[in-house]
Amino acid sequence: MTVKTRFAPSPTGRMHVGNLRTALYSYLIAKHAGGSFMLRIEDTDQERFYEGALDIIYKTLAHAGLDFDEGPDKDGGVGPYVQSERCKAGIYMEYAKKLVESGNAYYCFCTKERLDSLKTVIAGKEISVYDKHCLHLPKEEIEANLAAGIPYVIRLNVPQEGTTTFTDEIYGDITVENKELDDMILIKSDGFPTYNFANVVDDHLMGITHVVRGNEYLSSSPKYNLLYQAFGWEVPTYVHCPLITDENHAKLSKRSGHSSFEDLLDLGILPEAIVNYVALLGWSPEGNEEIMSLKELIEKFDYRKINKSPAVFDMSKLRWMNGEYIKNMDEDRYLEMALPYVEKTVTIVEDKKALADLAKSRIETFRDIPELLGFFEEVPEYDVSMYVHKKMKTTVELSAEVLSKVLPVLENWDDFSNDALYQMLVAFAKENGYKNGQVMWPVRTAVSGKAQTPGGATQLMELLGKEESLKRIRAAIAKLEA
Repeated sequence: MTVKTRFAPSPTGRMHVGNLRTALYSYLIAKHAGGSFMLRIEDTDQERFYEGALDIIYKTLAHAGLDFDEGPDKDGGVGPYVQSERCKAGIYMEYAKKLVESGNAYYCFCTKERLDSLKTVIAGKEISVYDKHCLHLPKEEIEANLAAGIPYVIRLNVPQEGTTTFTDEIYGDITVENKELDDMILIKSDGFPTYNFANVVDDHLMGITHVVRGNEYLSSSPKYNLLYQAFGWEVPTYVHCPLITDENHAKLSKRSGHSSFEDLLDLGILPEAIVNYVALLGWSPEGNEEIMSLKELIEKFDYRKINKSPAVFDMSKLRWMNGEYIKNMDEDRYLEMALPYVEKTVTIVEDKKALADLAKSRIETFRDIPELLGFFEEVPEYDVSMYVHKKMKTTVELSAEVLSKVLPVLENWDDFSNDALYQMLVAFAKENGYKNGQVMWPVRTAVSGKAQTPGGATQLMELLGKEESLKRIRAAIAKLEA
């Protein structure tokens, strides 16, 4: 069997992480098996249509590296696969009428008022179960209503007896009593198909072998089976993915600020890190590797290893992973992305590339650069207690003494390269009976005003230059003596 999967998003806004995972898993299943991956736009719910959402879908897939083999605007594809266009072509109505003819569906002319009267409250939740009122309408009445243009929907005729069993690759067999299933609407009063009906028709006509979606659709799945049975079609393999939650184990929502692919890009996360991390939200390879390219994911992905338990979206873990990707970026791409942040943050240091290199192994996102390198532009306010370091055996008094003694030495020293400065300060420490740390710590604190810096004292002084370094040390002495 040739494996064929699809990603079928609705154009309703930014792509949620859960939808991206659905697209990714669908892509990996197809490519792992040497099959094809297609894109289908499900825009039958016109009220939810979001202007610009189609571009978001295309750009997201492109950024993520998920190239589709068939679909809208894809050269050589069979598409375009846009459900609203297929609706205009009468495809869904044609198949709905076939079900009407076979007795598996029927016209329903009930008014909104009558449908509202069927609503009832169970366990505090309002539900509506249709009572098959229109199922046994005489043929003549149906034809008269249609001729008169009375609004209608087409409903699935769900059998009231027996059970329906749905098989999922992750959750196994799920059986429901047919009496618990409503006669779901297939064609709405506006002539558009419902999401569920269009899905089944399109998946069959397009030869989809594996369908991936979130486990919130498990409860709808028996209805899919009834549709396949009514048409006499083969049921595809279904793979339902676990819920994605935030760190507090609540469903990941838009309010989190990082629930969509675009949100994460805005936060400075690399596309390849997003893809890598999202792949691990519910699945892990046998070797428990964490850093994997898309090619490696294709090789290792086995959907049978997807977990049933909810997957926790850990932003700190994603930031760590992003940092690993930054460390391993080739120099040209890294500089292209890092230099704009460096140039905006630091103006007084000429060697912007050296600053970028200093940051590379110390940031998790490029947005960390201003916080990391900001002290180069201006020493932040700090407390003199920062000069106290137990391991280095430094005190405020000792630091003031060291800086006062080393200042004239530095004033008479011209070679402010890293190596020369380091050798000079080590020699100064030895001559004056200090340990190396008792000199380096006060100097580094004086020129940076930070407890942690990307580089040692002499590296910072080389980048700042002699004039700026001496200016900062003089200011530190005054601060310590105040």
